[in-house]
Amino acid sequence: MQPVRPVNYSSKWKQVVLLVTVLLLFFSALPSVFGEREAVHVSHRLPVAADVSAMAKHLNQHGLVVHQIEQRDERYIVSLEGSGQQELARNALHKFFADDEVTIALAMEPAAPNWLTDRGLKPIKLGLDLRGGVQFLLDVDLAPVYEAHAQSVLDEVRREFRGVRGRIIDGDLQFNLRETQDATQIKRQLDSQFPHWSTSFADQQIRMVFSDDEKRNIRRLTVQQNLQTMRSRIEELGITEAVVQRQGENRIRIELPGIQDPAAAKDVIGATASLAFHALYSQQSNRALMVEDNTGNEMPLIKRPILDGKHIIDARAGVGELGTAEVNISLDFAGGRVMSRFSGDNIGQPMATVFSEYSRDKSGASQQQHTVISVATIQSQLGNRFRITGVGSMQQAQELALLLRAGSLTAPVTIIEERTIGPTLGAENVKSGFAALALGLSFTLVFIAFWYRRLGWVANAALLTNLVCLFGLIALIPGAVLTLPGIAGLVLTVGMAVDANVLIFERIKDKMREGRNLSLAIERGFNSAASSIFDANLTTMIVAIALYSIGNGPIQGFALTLGLGLLTSMFTGVFASRIMINLFWGKDTRKDVRI
Repeated sequence: MQPVRPVNYSSKWKQVVLLVTVLLLFFSALPSVFGEREAVHVSHRLPVAADVSAMAKHLNQHGLVVHQIEQRDERYIVSLEGSGQQELARNALHKFFADDEVTIALAMEPAAPNWLTDRGLKPIKLGLDLRGGVQFLLDVDLAPVYEAHAQSVLDEVRREFRGVRGRIIDGDLQFNLRETQDATQIKRQLDSQFPHWSTSFADQQIRMVFSDDEKRNIRRLTVQQNLQTMRSRIEELGITEAVVQRQGENRIRIELPGIQDPAAAKDVIGATASLAFHALYSQQSNRALMVEDNTGNEMPLIKRPILDGKHIIDARAGVGELGTAEVNISLDFAGGRVMSRFSGDNIGQPMATVFSEYSRDKSGASQQQHTVISVATIQSQLGNRFRITGVGSMQQAQELALLLRAGSLTAPVTIIEERTIGPTLGAENVKSGFAALALGLSFTLVFIAFWYRRLGWVANAALLTNLVCLFGLIALIPGAVLTLPGIAGLVLTVGMAVDANVLIFERIKDKMREGRNLSLAIERGFNSAASSIFDANLTTMIVAIALYSIGNGPIQGFALTLGLGLLTSMFTGVFASRIMINLFWGKDTRKDVRI
């Protein structure tokens, strides 16, 4: 005969799983108690090892208190004691490494002891509204992209069919044919070569209209490429923990936590600069692209560039032999091959470097402006490395090099909204948010302990365990960020976690009123409430997933803590609280006991 399993028996392995899980999440949440320190990261591109003591002394002379300087991998991590001093530290370190090429990034370093950080445990990342910083909302102008596609098709049709005259009308193409040309045959070829354009024919005219599906596809790809370019630019600025996300169909939201002066970031983020190399006409031509140089003289350029900025893989500002600023360019393999072939065939001929950028006119429309920054005579065959001059001051050369390294935007962008949150306001948000959480938690703990007595103490222990697990889980998940609405999600989680215990305890009371003993009432109470708790949490989880999928920023922060809170509430409210109740009263067979 097999032994009968006792009622409310908790297996040893379940108790071990509970203990290990809670301990792991407790240590994961522990670094958040210590918080973070402001820091700057100095890249490894140094000719020799830096003198750490001299670096610390230099920072102290600039009124900065250094907590520690350590070398990690190929970087120097400078942790600061004060707050709001990252910009000052970066400027001071730029002076310290005046003759060296360094990249200095703003960052936050954990203030937790080394025995925690050495194991990869980090505090919870705070969002823009809690840490302070700046947020930009950008609008991507797609009209120049559509026009560029139309111009490309127009040029190709002109080359393919001699004598066909065409023009762009409101983004569509219109071609006038000669009477001797076979319109049906031309239309058939156009349909075959350009399937994304709808072609119609009437009165010796062919009209081509861009399909809506292709416009949507181009819009998606353009915004996606602009997102990647923005991320690269922000990395070049040395800003870590930035958030770059798509918002709506053609907008981009950028959050830069910890930035006190957004002017430099704004200039680079909103810039749409690109570089191209053009050959010059030897004389005036009606087909020339007339572009002014820095002195106002017009240059007749061949419209099709020899090479554009997409082949540039590196750009560095430097000083030339005459002491003027210059930019050293490195091309990829394809770009180097094109430049080598062109320069080899055109030795002794001029080549112009054209700087282009978009701007908005008074009506809000985008317009592209071109400037010839240098015209050089090709002296010898060029490869994938060369330099351009005439770029202005050293600061202008550095800004141009930064833009070229990060890539030019596929479509121009406009900053339509800028919101700045100071570090003081961010700290107040943290204080107010957690004060609200502490107040709600206190009232809940007192009420549950008073109303449910002994079982209430178990519920309170489960509730505190729930918060520990939730904080540990948020700190453990890569990319999880705690925002001010996220704190609201924490407060809501407290109420939902208690709701599960309230439902279970009321079921236990009902079973005892029916005459069952405490042990059996606990067993039946948990079993009967489990399905209701699961259904309620499942429906709420569906809402949290939907909010996270379609929302952005604050909405995602709320949905994240709500969703994770549901998981930890189920774990502690049902699994953990049952193990604790079973350990104390699971074998109590009395019927008249008061709980």
